[in-house]
Formats: sequence, structure tokens, C-alpha cells
Amino acid sequence: MFRTIEWTENGVRMIDQTRLPADEVYRTCRDYGEVAEAIRSMVIRGAPAIGVAAAMGVALGVKHSSARTVHELRAEFEIIAETVSKTRPTAVNLFWAVKRMREVFESSLRADADASEAEKIARAKARLVEEAQRILAEDIAVNEAIGRHGAPLLKDSGTILTHCNAGALATGGYGTALGVVRAAVEAGKKIHVFADETRPFLQGARLTAWELARDGIPVTLITDSMAGHFMKQGQVEAVIVGADRIASNGDVANKIGTYTLAVLARENGIPFYVAAPLSTLDMSIRSGDEIPIEERSAAEVTHLAGVPIAPEDVQVRHPAFDVTPHRYVTAIITERGIAREPYTESLKALFSTAASPASPTPRV
Repeated sequence: MFRTIEWTENGVRMIDQTRLPADEVYRTCRDYGEVAEAIRSMVIRGAPAIGVAAAMGVALGVKHSSARTVHELRAEFEIIAETVSKTRPTAVNLFWAVKRMREVFESSLRADADASEAEKIARAKARLVEEAQRILAEDIAVNEAIGRHGAPLLKDSGTILTHCNAGALATGGYGTALGVVRAAVEAGKKIHVFADETRPFLQGARLTAWELARDGIPVTLITDSMAGHFMKQGQVEAVIVGADRIASNGDVANKIGTYTLAVLARENGIPFYVAAPLSTLDMSIRSGDEIPIEERSAAEVTHLAGVPIAPEDVQVRHPAFDVTPHRYVTAIITERGIAREPYTESLKALFSTAASPASPTPRV
């Protein structure tokens, strides 16, 4: 099994997702700037994986700090955190991870007031490395819990449609939307997957199809514009996608094209499920209207593998995400259970529960 990301003595090692499916290449980022660039350039992508990478980037930056005083270390921490935070604006897991690392950093400096400056700095470095590794381990456990909760929603056999990549490549391991599929297959269900190619970055074609094929899960690649046809033909039992940010009312930001699938699913009477960890839930915003939408390079639309596929001077828009209103979402599958309408109540209940993130809990 491949490893999406891991902490090593030499740095943060991650599979280069821009090279898939042709080449399985691993890159080791040796400083926080390289981690930030890997996030920005989509060497690593997917909200949970970005969160793990952000945590490891912060830990790596602090580990390599030459600060001799706590004051100097704090100043350097702010530069590291700001650099990592500015990489991509939509995936809330990134900001969640940086905030969590900041809390650990400050608590480690406050502990043992009588310790020397050198001792406090050494403790902060060690604690951040430990926390980054803990975030990775938790993410895998959370994904497995999402799979356990979501698998019963799928029929014993049938075809599931997914968009973009919400599998092991998008997380610390196992996956969110694909984690539900994996758990269903492990439970003995006969699941087939339609994978949207997901223009323009082709995460479905390059990543989801590659990942499922490696696991021996039957997968058929389709273009984005084919989804409605197969739904109308009765060949899709359910749609399952991941999420990059979920508002407190249940509005979901995910890869561009997700909203279209949700509308098509409603038109054809097909359940539309979102699978995501609670770290993707942003309780500070009331609706999807407040979610920042990243605009990416026009070249990703006008070129394919470096080859022009559009007129040179054509105007281009490239929002990387769209927002699906909560009214189109059948259920949101999390590590603590399944939320349904009204999401303002069910998501709040899941978010506030004191249960362990990886522990099964009753459906809300």
C-alpha cells in the first residue's frame, strides 16, 4: 500500500500526485517552504491530506529553527504559520491544523515556568513533531470510522458515482468518500465505482481510477458530462463525494462540478452523500456564501500535459471549487455519526459530542 504522506528523519515524505498515474514518485520536503510549495502546487491535495501536510510543515519549520530565545522562536513560528496558511484558501483543514499546532506550541512554552529558554525551545520542537505525527494517525483512524458509518448506507450491490479524489491520496490514508466504498467492499458488498474524470486537473482520471484499480475495486472512468446520462439510465445507486469545507448549515464546498452532480442526483431521485471528518466543518460560518473559492491558473484549463487545447488568447475562468446547498445533500457522513437535515442541529450535535473521533456513535 502506498503512503500519501509520512514524517521521516530527513523531512516530510509524500507521493507526488502530479506525476500519477504514469509514475509513482515520492518527494521529500526538507524545509517548511518546500512543504508549502507542495501544497500550493498540488503535489499533495485533498483537504485532510493538506491538513496533515500543514501540521508537518509547521513542525519541520520549528524543528530546524536556530532561535536561541523563546521570543525569537515565537517570531519564527508566526512566519512559518503564515507561509503555510497562505497556500490554499478553501480547505479549512489547513487552518484547523495550523491552529492546533499553534495551541500545542504555546502550551509547551507555558509548561514548567522554571525551565531554561533552551529547555523550552527543545520541548516545543519535540512536542510539535509528536503532534504532527498524531494528526496523521488520527486522520487514518477517523477515515476508517467514516467508512464504518457510511458503509451501511450502500446497497449490497450497485454502482456508486464519485467526483474528484476523496480516497487515501486525499487523506492520511484510507479515504473519506472512497473510505466508505472500501468499508462496504470489506463488508462483502459488490460495489462498482463510476469515477468522473474531474476536469481540469483530472483527479478522478489520474488518481481515483489509479487508487481503486490498485485495490482491486471495479472502476469505470467517465467524463464529467456523462454523469447525468448514466443517472437517467438508472445505472447509479448513489453519489458519494468528499468536502473541503462544510458550513454550519450543511452547505458543502467541494471540487468544481460537485454542485452539478447534486442537482442531477436530486432530479433523478438518487441519494447524494458527503463524507468528511469533523475537521472539515467550519462552525464559524453560517452558509456556503461565506466560503472563499480558490481561483487557479488558466493554464490548467487551456493546456493538457503542457499541450494547448484552446486558443492562445481565450479568456478563462477557473474556480477550483463550488458550493452545494444543503438542501441537495442527503446526509453528511462523519467519524462521529451521520448528520441529516436540519444540519444546523445535527452537525452541531456531532461537533460538540465528547466521544472519541474514532469511536462509533449513534446516527444523529
